[in-house]
Amino acid sequence: MEDNTKPSSHLDEPPNSRLFLVTSKCITEDNIRDHFSTFGEIQDIWVVKDKHTKESKGVAFVKFSKSSQACTAMEEMHGKCLVEGTKPIKVFIAQSRSSGSHRDVEDEELTRIFVMIPKTFTEEDLKETFKEYGDIEYCIIIKNKLTGESKGLGYVRFHKPSQAAMAIENCDKTFRAILAEPRTKTSTTETEYFGNSRSEHMANESGMSGYPFSENNYPSGDVWNSDMITRCLMVSSRAAITQEQVYSLFDLIPGMDYCEMQRDQYGFSKGQAMIRYNNLGSAVYAKEKLNGFEYPPGNRLVVTYVDDGEDRTSPVGKMAMQLVAAQMMSMVWNGPTGPQLMKTSTGYTPLATSQKPRVQTDVNLPPVKKMAPTDSAVKERLFVIFNPSPLPVDVLEDVFCRFGSLVEVYLVPGRNVGYMKYADRKHANDAIAAMHMKVVNGVKMKVMLADPPKEESHKRQRTY
Repeated sequence: MEDNTKPSSHLDEPPNSRLFLVTSKCITEDNIRDHFSTFGEIQDIWVVKDKHTKESKGVAFVKFSKSSQACTAMEEMHGKCLVEGTKPIKVFIAQSRSSGSHRDVEDEELTRIFVMIPKTFTEEDLKETFKEYGDIEYCIIIKNKLTGESKGLGYVRFHKPSQAAMAIENCDKTFRAILAEPRTKTSTTETEYFGNSRSEHMANESGMSGYPFSENNYPSGDVWNSDMITRCLMVSSRAAITQEQVYSLFDLIPGMDYCEMQRDQYGFSKGQAMIRYNNLGSAVYAKEKLNGFEYPPGNRLVVTYVDDGEDRTSPVGKMAMQLVAAQMMSMVWNGPTGPQLMKTSTGYTPLATSQKPRVQTDVNLPPVKKMAPTDSAVKERLFVIFNPSPLPVDVLEDVFCRFGSLVEVYLVPGRNVGYMKYADRKHANDAIAAMHMKVVNGVKMKVMLADPPKEESHKRQRTY
């Protein structure tokens, strides 16, 4: 459908099944269909055109019959070229037909699902049940803070949006799986677990409407008690920091159960992360070692205890807490001090532990190769976007030289972007294929072909 009329309302059913594409203006509906039809049944393609000139505006929508198909297409096609000589396309999940806005490709809102489970389920049972749909980052069972008993509710976070969508579409209907949304500020009472959003979902089990509450229903008032020592920590940061970075830092201390960034009702980061350890000693050690620690450099982390719901009012409970705290404080004071922690690209490791590799990533990298001479002719440039901040130049050289003929790494001052310059186009393309949307040292990178310099662009036009 190539016109300038907005698509009808059925295009948002099921939710998250419609893609928003940013393309070159020469890309046609046939080009899009040829590349995207491999991911599933396409119900509609809408190329947005200027109503006066009838010329493409360089944006389009693709509607799939299933959310999992749209998510898979987004993951596979973001940054790809549909026609030789055109710019790489950008692919997002269209948020709503009314706003026309989109979610970014790394949006974590699309990876977490909410499920109803038997109260006998453990976190291991939950993981075992849903692992067939993809790699699971963590599972959480919501428990009564006073009794510790399961409420029959849980969360599963996958690594990819397509995995979460597959789980929702294909898991047993008794789980009533839906896509979870960031918690609201008011969802703290038992009755709100079964409010209107849940009722609407029960009336329409095939839907994927979000559920506006989270497993972390921690009020912001009296739980911040300086005399309380618990297994749960709240980490606050003024600088932008990702969940991967927080996880890498606090996972240095054994016993971490889970780590999750806290988000507001609109899905934006609140600059806080919730950490839970499976024992009191690890939490005490983490609190004393990392409170006030500078990460990233110049940004001091604030680490505080948060009520974990355990009853420590009895004399025995208080004695146990004091004993563990005293033992851990002794270890802290007798061990390496905060400034003695060794800095790496992703976090800090105590001197007592073995130093982690300079480059930490799940990517199977080739061996290190020599960089090309600095006076080599640059045949291809890659444009790299870093989230939340650029990696050091030496780390980038270590990563991108492995594909061969790397001439130079250049970071744009004051911005989270940079360029990788190669003397061979094939090596540059190999780097894109291996590193696009990958995480290195807690930093996610978007790697794509850079626009040619203006002078080179003019030369190419004259040759045509």
